[in-house]
Amino acid sequence: MELKKMNRKILRSLLILDVIIAGFALVFVLVALWNKPLGPVLGLPTTLPNQEGNTLNLPVVNPKNSVSIPEPSPTHSSLLSQIVSLLKPPASKSESLCGGPPVMTFLVVGSDGRSGDYLYGLADSIRIVRIGFATPNVMVLDIPRDLWVEIPDISDHYGITHGKLNQAYFFGNPGMGYYDGPGEGPGLLARTLEQNFGLSVDHYLAVDMNTFVRLVDAVDGIDIYLDSTIDLTHNHDGEIPEYVLGPGIHHLDGQMALKLARNRYPTTFQRARYQNLVLRALQAKLLTPAMLPELPQLISQFAQSVQTDLSPNDINMLVCISKALTKDNSSMLAFPEDMFSSGHIYDPYRQVNTYIMETDFNQIRSYIADFMNGTWPMP
Repeated sequence: MELKKMNRKILRSLLILDVIIAGFALVFVLVALWNKPLGPVLGLPTTLPNQEGNTLNLPVVNPKNSVSIPEPSPTHSSLLSQIVSLLKPPASKSESLCGGPPVMTFLVVGSDGRSGDYLYGLADSIRIVRIGFATPNVMVLDIPRDLWVEIPDISDHYGITHGKLNQAYFFGNPGMGYYDGPGEGPGLLARTLEQNFGLSVDHYLAVDMNTFVRLVDAVDGIDIYLDSTIDLTHNHDGEIPEYVLGPGIHHLDGQMALKLARNRYPTTFQRARYQNLVLRALQAKLLTPAMLPELPQLISQFAQSVQTDLSPNDINMLVCISKALTKDNSSMLAFPEDMFSSGHIYDPYRQVNTYIMETDFNQIRSYIADFMNGTWPMP
């Protein structure tokens, strides 16, 4: 009789242990999925603060198309610390908000592709976004796409060593088959930016034209204010009245927002200004009290339509910090136009003389170093 009672107690203990083990295993899986990048990782050196407040670059090596999932420690204390980090209340003023790092930087690419599979496409626009979590702010820097740069890691394909900056994204995308490193097109573009300008980013986000149009339409369009007339008809035969935007407020749908963002008349610098108009209007729309509660659903709707290595945890931090971003702590930046001059160079890959923007790369490096430190030279 006593033996049977003992056996029942042992059986109950084993069942409880099984439940506990299964529970911990489930938590391990959830933590891993929460931190799982949605796409191929960059594999660039990761910038971490040291005890003196400076930065340390630690190499992160990942094979092509691999997904970096942190290996959780089997100890209970490590597991509990991960759970607590996900559930902890808002940080104090001396800490980073939203559980984020002090600073997160990422490369944002506007691809001229339309298929949604990101197999091909040039980088139609290139922006670096720096988001501060310790002191909430966002800085967005436009990088001219027509700079003639050294492109690493693909010289064994047609002898390609140089090209326009926007071609680095094109050569890296998987449809070309030129690049074997991590991160696909954004990965090669990020490596090109690092090699030429000393710029290292944490993450990337690429959006093709169709996805951009759908996004603007999904938020019921954007409103822009113009203080002078913009004529978008210069590439068309004949006048199209709806393409002439006079001074005042205009409500744009996705197609018109894309048309404005891609317009580069009369100069290529004008494109960056138009893009800033569109980006500010989109930011204002997304951060309205009516839209903020809809952001998680909107992100879920477009998660499979973008090219990114952000994880659900990263996206959650960005949604959280967006509530603290306003027009006053948001900056749209561009290099001074007088830094650049127009030129032409022979492109052996395309076998044509192509237009490029010429400048002093050391000066660009200096500006980028200031940008990464959260400052920008005053005009």
